[in-house]
Amino acid sequence: MSDSQEKVTCTVETLSPVRRELAVELSAAEAAKTHEEIAASFASRAKLPGFRPGKAPLDIVLQKFGHDIEHEVIDHLVPEALHRALEQNAIRAVGVPSVRDVAYEAGSSLRFKAVVETWPEFDLPPYKKLPLKKRDESVADEDVERTIEDLRRKHAEYLPVENRAIKDGDYVTGRIQGRDVKSKRLMPTEKLALVAGHPNNDPALNAHLPGLRPGEETSFDYAYPADHPHKKFAGKTIAYTMHIESVREMVLPEINEEFAKRLGEETLEAVRAKVRAELESMKRQSVRRDMSQDAIQAVIDKAGIILPESVVEEEMEIVLKNIASQLPRRGITREEAEAIRARARIQAEQNLKEHLVIKKIAQAEGFFVTEEDIDAEIKTIAESNGLPLARVMDTFREEGRREGLKGTLLARRTVDFLISQSIME
Repeated sequence: MSDSQEKVTCTVETLSPVRRELAVELSAAEAAKTHEEIAASFASRAKLPGFRPGKAPLDIVLQKFGHDIEHEVIDHLVPEALHRALEQNAIRAVGVPSVRDVAYEAGSSLRFKAVVETWPEFDLPPYKKLPLKKRDESVADEDVERTIEDLRRKHAEYLPVENRAIKDGDYVTGRIQGRDVKSKRLMPTEKLALVAGHPNNDPALNAHLPGLRPGEETSFDYAYPADHPHKKFAGKTIAYTMHIESVREMVLPEINEEFAKRLGEETLEAVRAKVRAELESMKRQSVRRDMSQDAIQAVIDKAGIILPESVVEEEMEIVLKNIASQLPRRGITREEAEAIRARARIQAEQNLKEHLVIKKIAQAEGFFVTEEDIDAEIKTIAESNGLPLARVMDTFREEGRREGLKGTLLARRTVDFLISQSIME
């Protein structure tokens, strides 16, 4: 038995596949060393009546500050003893341990219990020859034409309208002010800048824009339903005054050789060929993502992985931050918030299980990523984005970036292997 094991003894009880309870005891001799050091520190700083600062006898210091010294011994030794106990029992703890039943007084051993969570241990189910559904990677002519039409809209011009009323698709600017009919509260004047008839517009605007002309003003009341997502309007009737400043009509370019040149190509056929190639590349990537997900999920479903709650909560916070960055600025209801948290938890558990499965398969197959692999990937990223290699290299020297890219490459290699070993049906 090593000297460290003689100083710290520990019994371990398995509470669940991811929870352990440790009963830890640090020897009285080991605790006494720390007690003496801390007591000496107190004595050097103690200010007691009848003695110069730091000159009071140790027994008087212990009598006066004994309880405080014992608490400091506990604060100092519990984390250290727990660390030793975890090492002795080869337990990889995650999260913050829960410590209880701490017992210590001068001259005795230090005893406590701690509940820790651990990464789950699980056996990999068979992961080769997985049956995967073969997916169509072809791109239809209709998809090409739809994309060209989207490009056409992106290159549209908006020309001023003077002799007709607003119609759907027009770009409208102006200003609007509302007043709560019940409370009489006047709302701030807001600028208008929108496309008439767009489904994301306030329904009050889509209902009253048609028929108006540049320079005209109108007033109207609009009753919002009680379940309107914006609490500011839900269940209220608002009296609006709206002034139209300008109306512009969208004029689409003709699909001809001139349009092709605006897109950087000589002919329409060249445009169609380029669009098709880009759509096919996107389709292949989409198919690969779907097949990757199917392959990993097939392993997850059979692995029976149980996750530690603290790790799930931590991953949930990351997922929630990503979701929050994509939410509209308006407030959300309690029901929406609960639904978002439930969705974030499901995604967090999925992320963690995927990580564990990929890591375990990579270890089983002996996959690894070299520094040269990382440098090659950074070079590819720089070239595909038209950025100087030196600048991208500097970006990936930031803390954690290279390690993150290493994990991405290892996951990619592992998933590619899974797919290559699968049976297409």
